[in-house]
Amino acid sequence: MDYTDIEVEHRGHVSWLWLNRPDQMNAMRANTMVELKHAFETLGARDETRVIMFSGRGRGFCAGADLKSDGATEGDATPIMRFLVAATDMETSLYAVEKPIVAVVNGICMAGGLEMALMCDFIVASKTAKIGDGHLNFGAMPGGGSSVRLPRIVGSGVAKFLMYSGRTMRAEALVPLGLVAEVYEPEETEAGAQKLAEEIAAKSPLGLRTVKWLIDGGADQPLPQALKTEKLAAGQYLTSYDAAEGARAFAEKRAPEFQGR
Repeated sequence: MDYTDIEVEHRGHVSWLWLNRPDQMNAMRANTMVELKHAFETLGARDETRVIMFSGRGRGFCAGADLKSDGATEGDATPIMRFLVAATDMETSLYAVEKPIVAVVNGICMAGGLEMALMCDFIVASKTAKIGDGHLNFGAMPGGGSSVRLPRIVGSGVAKFLMYSGRTMRAEALVPLGLVAEVYEPEETEAGAQKLAEEIAAKSPLGLRTVKWLIDGGADQPLPQALKTEKLAAGQYLTSYDAAEGARAFAEKRAPEFQGR
């Protein structure tokens, strides 16, 4: 597929997926979702890719849905429903990716942009990036999960503050609340995120897949069942090549060369 709204870049085992509509602050339309769905499916199946970094070109991560292209009009919600159907298909493909997906927020991140970031495994950002919900500022409603995911991370009080007021908060202030994992100086955001991605990519691909599966699946399990699942997964992983290679590398005082099996 030839992309018009996004861009994919490979840097060794790290693949960058960029929203690429900088003149529109990377606002997303139905076509963006179609392209993202294809990109997530392709990167998920690409053996060389071990980590996906998701960001936006230009001055911002994403300002949300493109209301000019896909906004509803009074009595006609067809355009926004078309967008939401495409977004749902994209989200299904994103969640099928077994590799780490990290949101790299480099500027404004609002509404659907925040929802996209929340779909990723975690968020890193420029210290000065501004993050908020903002749906109600323009008479819109969340349809990508912010009313569900955001309060589970920052608590209902902060989530309601952001959603009711439509204000933004600086990424640095959101680190203590658990929404942002790491922040960088603005001019160092991409380099800092790349360094982190390389650290992650150096780990066992099989181990990364297993840990992601355990965390995502364990969140909805009763504690005893989740602990049992973890023990079973750990036992199975210990029979793998990567587990043996890790032990060999430790004994030989060298960096392991994992193969993901």
